[in-house]
Amino acid sequence: MDETTIRIGGMSCGGCASKITALLQTLPGVERAEVSLEAAEARVRFDPARVTAAAMRQAVDEAGFDVDAAG
Repeated sequence: MDETTIRIGGMSCGGCASKITALLQTLPGVERAEVSLEAAEARVRFDPARVTAAAMRQAVDEAGFDVDAAG
């Protein structure tokens, strides 16, 4: 398993963080996602053979949040 941190902008409440957590955890290969509103980031543990960090960033972006492409 690998871990990555995704910087996320546009979260305004705990509901946003919960939405992103649920979204990430539905992706095949994601073992755990912890989203912090205060830190504006998601820490994700995942199987790189099943999902890429780029795919996770794209999913968050498509959900309407700002994603740091480098993060």
